[in-house]
Amino acid sequence: MEKHVIHTAKAPNPVGPYSQALLANNLLFVSGQIGIDPATGQIADNDIRSETLQVMKNVEEILAAANMTFLNVVKCTIFITNMDDFAAVNEVYGQFFLENPPARETVEVSRLPKNARVEISCIAAML
Repeated sequence: MEKHVIHTAKAPNPVGPYSQALLANNLLFVSGQIGIDPATGQIADNDIRSETLQVMKNVEEILAAANMTFLNVVKCTIFITNMDDFAAVNEVYGQFFLENPPARETVEVSRLPKNARVEISCIAAML
C-alpha cells in the first residue's frame, strides 16, 4: 500500500500529532477540520455559520492539495457541540454537496479542540 501525507498552507496546520490528510492508494482520509482561519490562526467569528463555512473551506483546500474536489467525497463525519446548531451547520454544509451528497453522520460531543463548535472529517476517493 502506498501512503502519502497531504499538506497545504492554505488550510490550518494540525493542532496535534496528525496530518491534514493521508492518501492511501486511491482513498484520501481528511482529518477533522475546525473553523480555524489559516491566515489568522483563530476560529472564524463567533457565529456557527461562519465557523462551518471556514471548516468547509479548509476541507476544500486539503481536497485540492490532493487534486480532488467535493465530488470525490464519499463519507463525512460532523461533530458539533450543540445539536441545536444542526440546522445551521447542515445549511452551510449542504452548499458544498448540491448533488449526490456523501454518506454522513452527525454526532453531538461535549467539547472540541480550541473550543470549536463544529468539526468535520471526510473520506474521498479518486474517481
